[in-house]
Amino acid sequence: MARIAFIGLGNMGGGMAANLAKAGHDVRAFDLSAEALDRAKERGCLVAGSAAEAVAEAEAVVTMLPAGKHVRDVYESSVIGTAPSSAILMDCSTIDVATAREEIEKARAAGYLMVDAPVSGGIAAAEGGTLTFMVGGTDEAFARAEPFLSVMGKAVIHAGSPGSGQAAKICNNMLLGASMVATCETFVLAQKLGLDPQTFFDIASKASGQCWSMTSYCPVPGVGPETPADRNYEGGFAAALMLKDLRLAMEAAQSVDAYTPMGAHAEELYTRFADRLGGAGKDFSGIIKMIDDSWKAPEGSNPAAPPPGMKIGYSNQMDTPGDPGDLDD
Repeated sequence: MARIAFIGLGNMGGGMAANLAKAGHDVRAFDLSAEALDRAKERGCLVAGSAAEAVAEAEAVVTMLPAGKHVRDVYESSVIGTAPSSAILMDCSTIDVATAREEIEKARAAGYLMVDAPVSGGIAAAEGGTLTFMVGGTDEAFARAEPFLSVMGKAVIHAGSPGSGQAAKICNNMLLGASMVATCETFVLAQKLGLDPQTFFDIASKASGQCWSMTSYCPVPGVGPETPADRNYEGGFAAALMLKDLRLAMEAAQSVDAYTPMGAHAEELYTRFADRLGGAGKDFSGIIKMIDDSWKAPEGSNPAAPPPGMKIGYSNQMDTPGDPGDLDD
């Protein structure tokens, strides 16, 4: 069994670190949250006093951090030059492709092997060890990382060169965000046309319109398998995280001059729902409440002011023809 440093013990990282400890690895865990450290200790990890302390003498380093700036800070201040150069470095955060490539190159220049390995599957998969890892890095780095990642996931896929894991993740989640919006629109239209939601699900889930957002993650309560829609859109994948990933996708699209109108519109809609209407903490399928105009924005949210007497919802917040909208918000 190996000594593993695990930095970042949030909703995803906590379960991932626990699975490594459960498998018998010596996990040295660090997070800025004392509560997260207490949970990690209860689940078999040894608590470190700092990121630098965690990586000392580590054979492998795993990070699960909120954004690219955190990844850059941790690797440049606490990992590179502190962890043994023989350690395999694995960043499982979802960040921009450019930062992932920059940090892997800095690690390589310092004599380390490193991969970017973002995940898909959510909190339940992190807890259950059934995540999917999309891995970017050299063949040698992937071969070193795969045994550790496989403890935490059901699938570990080598996406290509450094940064390819992040590229795969943001492309996947752009598709997911756009398909969820389309699924929500479709159910709202079907109901307005008089179709029973369960009947429509039974038809569309077996027809050419079926997709994961419908068959596995239906946004309508009581329809299909159990989803966050059955828990008032609590738990699952937060709308704020979907918005983060859509923004990363739009940044990447701009950097390579890719035309992504559906992704851009999905970003606009999630900006409205998460940022302006207070839906950030709800599951991303909760956007159906904005689309059917049933969402009640919590006090303190900052929606665009509608005309007097008009509801704050989806139908009356669409941009006027020719208006470029809020894609840069």
